[in-house]
Amino acid sequence: MKNFTWIVIIMSGIFVTEAAIAADGTSLYNTKCAACHGPKGQGMKGMAPALKGNEFTTKGDVGDIKKVILEGRTGKAKKYKDMAIDMPKIPMSDADVDALVKFLQGELQK
Repeated sequence: MKNFTWIVIIMSGIFVTEAAIAADGTSLYNTKCAACHGPKGQGMKGMAPALKGNEFTTKGDVGDIKKVILEGRTGKAKKYKDMAIDMPKIPMSDADVDALVKFLQGELQK
């Protein structure tokens, strides 16, 4: 019985740690967004717009921001026609996209 208790405790810790990592907006931004939008959200000329100071990012509807992240923007839906690439779809869990939007609207704007 003691072994079973330890296994449950260890496995619980693993799941909590994975959930905490998965919902870290900074890490998500760095791995999924920074290559195009820049490490500080400053944008990349001709590639992707700035997210820092961008009114859509700072004041936009959270649902709309999530939709752009999850569904991307291509063709006629593409807002910045001068950018060389489309905004790709970035599939992620609800917890991850929530954490990413919180980061975009909070910490990234500092």
